[in-house]
Amino acid sequence: MRDSNQAELNRPIWAALTTKQAHLGQGAGLARRFHPDVAPFAALASETPAAYQALHRLLGPQEQVALLSTEPIDPVAGLQTTYLGVIHQMIALNREAGSTDDRDVIRLGHADADDMLDLVQKTKPGPFGRRTGEMGNYIGIRDQGHLIAMAGERMRLDGYVEISAVCVDSDHRGKGLAGRLMRLLRKEIEQRGDTPFLHVFSDNLSAIQLYERLGFQLRRTFRLNRIGHAAPD
Repeated sequence: MRDSNQAELNRPIWAALTTKQAHLGQGAGLARRFHPDVAPFAALASETPAAYQALHRLLGPQEQVALLSTEPIDPVAGLQTTYLGVIHQMIALNREAGSTDDRDVIRLGHADADDMLDLVQKTKPGPFGRRTGEMGNYIGIRDQGHLIAMAGERMRLDGYVEISAVCVDSDHRGKGLAGRLMRLLRKEIEQRGDTPFLHVFSDNLSAIQLYERLGFQLRRTFRLNRIGHAAPD
């Protein structure tokens, strides 16, 4: 695992869209975004007026995307920015040493898309679209045919893979299902030679505590912003 050089993690969306997940995105030199049904994220080559205008051209009149920033975004002509909160980027630098339990764990794919969407709509783990499952490996657990727990890989960049969409149906919480799925994903990511990381809102204390118990530690914080076309005057 490449622990010494973490520069890609300072700009994870841009790094993913310009390397391993370029095929899932749109845009070119100054601004890029994921296809709308894959993920709502976008990134800029640099925070310049020209880059913001390039992003403006990538957005439809009613579309919005999410950007990470380290500082508040200054007003940009033609765009409206809404600050959504502080994001913790957490990383697991030490290899998973605990045991993993793959009982009843299944691989999720295209045939499971409706059930995956239904679960995330119930549990609200974060953005998830019909094609989000194409971003990486997704695993889950079913009970009597119903998908009750899920976790998967979202952004992929050189040396790092993001764990995301960790969610458990409310009727099945407290059974350790989220931890089981995360440990399995983490082990698989590390076996491929990559380092797992994740993003979580700073006020989601229960999730942060779980991630800390699983060996993830805070690396840095970002501001999450929603950007779309400004309303006409």
